[in-house]
Amino acid sequence: MAVFKVFFQTDMDTRIIREDTQIRYVEAETEEEVRKYLKANNNNIEFIQALSPAHLEYEQNNNDDFKVETIA
Repeated sequence: MAVFKVFFQTDMDTRIIREDTQIRYVEAETEEEVRKYLKANNNNIEFIQALSPAHLEYEQNNNDDFKVETIA
């Protein structure tokens, strides 16, 4: 399993505005699984990034809102 950092907008009907970008972390086998999982939430995905172990550790230590969602 890998952890992916997902940059997204909550509204599918408007253009992407950088200031409105939100982030969530999802644990999955592949980026495709993450896209399928988030499609049900009607999020406008900007970018999905697989986190290296060092980057994951950085996010855990420097993000007070860090929480990983696991695809069931």
